[in-house]
Amino acid sequence: MPTPRTYRRPQAPNIDLFPFLSVLACTIGSLILLIVVITSQTLSDEKTVTIEIIDEEGSNKTKVPRYVECGQEGVIIYPDETKVSLSDLNVEGSAFRKLLEELETRRDQEYIILAIKPDGYDIFYEARKLVEERRIDLGYEPIDEGWKLRVKRR
Repeated sequence: MPTPRTYRRPQAPNIDLFPFLSVLACTIGSLILLIVVITSQTLSDEKTVTIEIIDEEGSNKTKVPRYVECGQEGVIIYPDETKVSLSDLNVEGSAFRKLLEELETRRDQEYIILAIKPDGYDIFYEARKLVEERRIDLGYEPIDEGWKLRVKRR
């Protein structure tokens, strides 16, 4: 009598998910690190603002800007960061008055840009009045309270 044949059921392949889970864990870790870095940069207290003045062609060929920041304490003249209080703004020999005298003689080559913090509008109006009295070209830009202006030296 012939021997009965035994049939074996094919075994299900053994799938190891460990390599996939390792790659997944590394990806999640990288994404968490990226989120932490971006969030910390976004939530930092001090922001730096660079104001660049360009014309339609992407350059400033006619005049060089001089920057002054208007805040509650007074004005800050850049790039040297010279501080002048509101009471000294129009005093003979003050740094702001010297800047205006210099710009008045170089009016065809330079102009002034006033960066205004939220608490500096009173000082801005006074500084603007002094600049306009001397017929110096003027630009202005509001900036946030926590921002720090960075001006490159010429």
